[in-house]
Amino acid sequence: MSLAQLRKPKMNDTQPLFSERLTAEEEKEMARKIRTAEQNAREAVAGIDEADSILMRRPDRAERTRAGAVDRLEEAVKATIKASRKDPELREYAQVAARSWNEAESLRWRLAMSGRRIAHGEARKLAGPFMDEEDLVQEGYIGLLRAAKRFDPDRGIRFSTYARWWVRAQMTRAIDHTGRPVRLPGCAVEQTRNLRKAMKRFESVGVEYTTADLAQEVGIDKERAELLLSQGNTISLEQPVDDGPRPRPLDRFLSDEDAPQPDKEAINTQELHRMEDAFHDLLTQRQRFVLTRRYGLDDGEFRTLSEVGKEMSLSRERVRQIEREALTRLRDCSAIRSSLGPA
Repeated sequence: MSLAQLRKPKMNDTQPLFSERLTAEEEKEMARKIRTAEQNAREAVAGIDEADSILMRRPDRAERTRAGAVDRLEEAVKATIKASRKDPELREYAQVAARSWNEAESLRWRLAMSGRRIAHGEARKLAGPFMDEEDLVQEGYIGLLRAAKRFDPDRGIRFSTYARWWVRAQMTRAIDHTGRPVRLPGCAVEQTRNLRKAMKRFESVGVEYTTADLAQEVGIDKERAELLLSQGNTISLEQPVDDGPRPRPLDRFLSDEDAPQPDKEAINTQELHRMEDAFHDLLTQRQRFVLTRRYGLDDGEFRTLSEVGKEMSLSRERVRQIEREALTRLRDCSAIRSSLGPA
């Protein structure tokens, strides 16, 4: 099994896309298996310089959580896999680390999807004009995955209870960001939501209130409360704007045709990964070195045939021949995609 295959998550016929609902004991057992798989991956990369530099660095504030530690471990595993391409002695460690990490990812996905009913239930409650139920369900799945990454069974709480808060938080943030032309920081969104809750509480008991009362209830100053409440008005991007004889919708003025498109960026990234795997599977080490140095694949600097020849102690003509052989093999080999398998 190649390292490229180890990096790709595998789904077999017996592994369902959505996992069944788990009991409390099954949740704890699965969380322990996730920790074990993560520990196996950590032990596999221990002592490797590329991985130690990531795992032992001083974490930022956002990385001092369990989720931050998991993210660093994933980064260390990827660094080990990349280093193993140049150092065959690391290949066995990279395979063990990748296998353990894939096992942890599979278990984490199963744990997250065991609470998919929570995402559907919260989506039905929060669906509205800004986001429909299907989009909210997708946001809920993101919340479930975040909850699965942070879940600690030793706290004595069910995963379904813990995940519900992450699902709802993810959905409400998505609604708040979608319902405003200008995105607000997370703290401002939370404070605005609390202000509106305070307004509903005052109105439900029939008590008159002022902005100062709302600010005191939420714990912020009056000026900030006035600012946050003034951001609540929204407009439609399809609303016509009076600009000349032919009114045009607002989105025509806000759109940036030169900005990168997320779907195109995702496709380009995917194709680069596929070509990188083919690059290592189809070419010899010498051919890879020539193309990498010739076209600056590692540092972005192009080099002449003579410069590459000096690095390899070869003539300019021999480097040209190796380059031509490599390009011909990449161009004519029809097995580039089939050797990679489905993305």
